[in-house]
Amino acid sequence: MSTATTPTTPEPSVTGRLPALDALRAIGAVAVVGHHVGFQTAVTMNTTWGGWLARLDVGVAIFFVLSGFLLFRPWALSVATGRPRPRTKRYFWRRALRILPAYWLAVVVCFVVLPGNHPVSAGDWLRHLTLTQIYEAGQLGHGLSQTWSLATEVVFYLLLPLIAVLAVGRTWRPVRTVLLASSGALLTLAWVAMMGAGWLDGALHTMWFPSYGAWFGGGMALAAAHVALRTGTAPAAFRVLDDLASAPLACWAAAVAVMAIATTPIAGPRDLTSPTATEFGTKLALYLLIAVLITIPVAFGGPTRAKEAFSSGWARWMGHVSYGLFLWHPLVIELIYLLDDRPLFTGGFVNTFALTMVFGLAYAAVSYYGVERPLQTLGTQSRRRPTGRGPASGTSAVPATTPDVAAPA
Repeated sequence: MSTATTPTTPEPSVTGRLPALDALRAIGAVAVVGHHVGFQTAVTMNTTWGGWLARLDVGVAIFFVLSGFLLFRPWALSVATGRPRPRTKRYFWRRALRILPAYWLAVVVCFVVLPGNHPVSAGDWLRHLTLTQIYEAGQLGHGLSQTWSLATEVVFYLLLPLIAVLAVGRTWRPVRTVLLASSGALLTLAWVAMMGAGWLDGALHTMWFPSYGAWFGGGMALAAAHVALRTGTAPAAFRVLDDLASAPLACWAAAVAVMAIATTPIAGPRDLTSPTATEFGTKLALYLLIAVLITIPVAFGGPTRAKEAFSSGWARWMGHVSYGLFLWHPLVIELIYLLDDRPLFTGGFVNTFALTMVFGLAYAAVSYYGVERPLQTLGTQSRRRPTGRGPASGTSAVPATTPDVAAPA
């Protein structure tokens, strides 16, 4: 089932970007769109295959694993290769430019345009502009319900420099780094256990960062293993990841099989009913496995036809605009229902999904070319501005490994 072949483009160097990962962001974003359209049209609840739509929120797991992988990799690589560590101030500046302006624009438009948000209080503005809307129940605005995951991911952004220093240490020890990165699972396990004990709210606290420590940690562990393999410092056991990557169809078939298990009641209800702690923990574990199985063939191993397809111009463009699709598609769904005077939980799934994708991508393109890309260029230019210091000053801390996009969901 291997799709290995001689590529038309060379494999990037150890310090280079991994362009095939751009397409995974698009897959995650489209999955989230399908999940939301399935719920809005009630197809999630009323058809035998609605369980598959209900579990398309696995796209969030893909986003979080990718963020852990892409953002932790520069720290691991810096120690493994003896390069300067990424500059924390620079890292925060690039994250802010990448995430906040486009998000703030979406908040303003949703608050102004959607009647369900009126009147908008000062507290609504404050919570949403500071990404703290998940810390009180019932505070997610219309057209902005998906931003719970962005608020959660921002916590990871803020904690990452400290987590990275603790996980990597001063001396490159790949096994230790993988184990420490994976310890995010212990945080999640403890958090879910507190839900089971009744100490935490199964509706509110499922949106908070500790619930997803395992997902971010899984991505970080993959990043550490990837760096070890590419720098020749990996133990033999790590080579199984490259071996798995040589058979992408097998990995993805396994991911579909795990997804089939997740569509059953074992992973909790399909509607907005709060899951039990056991159901929630099971869902987290299944989604993590799916995200890892999807990511391995794209991140590890040598060149394959799959990587070549994922690195194509169209696939990468979809990856570039995926953040905008994530931000704007709930607004598009609400506008479809408002303009068509359509009652909630009605309408055809295919038609609604197609309209949401078309207009969502249109909004996303405007966001990318009008807001996101110009600000990314600004961040890159300010980084390259001469400082009068030589390379030893630490101004070249493996820039190519810090991606322009770290897909939030």
